[in-house]
Amino acid sequence: MPENNIQLFENKKIRTAWDAQREEWFFSIVDVVGALTDSPDPRNYWKVLKNRLKKEGNETVTNCNRLKLPAADGKQRLTDVADTVQLLRIIQSIPSPKAEPFKMWLAEVGRQRIEETIDPELTIDRALSTYQKKGYSDEWIHQRLLSIRIRNELTEEWNRRGVQKGVEYAILTDEISKAWSGMTTRQYKDYKSLTKENLRDNMSDIELVLNMLAEASTKNISSVEKPEGMDENISVARRGGNVAGIARQTLENETGQSVITHQNAAQLNDLVTDVIEGISEEK
Repeated sequence: MPENNIQLFENKKIRTAWDAQREEWFFSIVDVVGALTDSPDPRNYWKVLKNRLKKEGNETVTNCNRLKLPAADGKQRLTDVADTVQLLRIIQSIPSPKAEPFKMWLAEVGRQRIEETIDPELTIDRALSTYQKKGYSDEWIHQRLLSIRIRNELTEEWNRRGVQKGVEYAILTDEISKAWSGMTTRQYKDYKSLTKENLRDNMSDIELVLNMLAEASTKNISSVEKPEGMDENISVARRGGNVAGIARQTLENETGQSVITHQNAAQLNDLVTDVIEGISEEK
């Protein structure tokens, strides 16, 4: 069951629910509509908007979920909710000054993605700039960018072996993670009190190095042995992860300290206002 929470946008409550299994936030659409429009009747506003979007053939509205969220009377009542992608699409259809920053942000993101398709090097430049703004050290950033390259090389190898993106990638990633850290990706995130955040962005220097070693080893073993089918790829993933697991055990024996740490990067307090704050900082 999703875990309910309350976010604030300009002192207005936005009911949210975190689905740990899907690793996705869901937002009360009525609450967001009320915050962005100042409508005296946000439920009716959403009802009218939803009908209009349906007539336009908007699949975002059709695919919206309903979850039980706490109502004003304290009872749990079914409420229309949207994930981040659905919510941003709905916001695009709201004619409101408060919605304009979101729309401009979406347009800017679209422009950047088009530019990155033409010139992939821009992706690295933007990643470097983003990490610097978040306060990461130059040494950590260089390691993180290297980890991205190693990860890409691994997924390219998986693709050559017929591994499917999505579930199969996730299964193999978990096997690598368990072999060196003793935890799946989700368990590792829970250990660091993370939800949607990227696990690698919350690793210490040594954790990041060991994870890179695990993935690079998996890629190298796979390149030599050319595994076929998931069973063989799982075996290779475990062996690759175990290389880093041995290195971890050796280091811990030498230092007497655990490599795995609860430490994580600073987390955002408000998922809704983050977009607006980011736009303000860039200006």
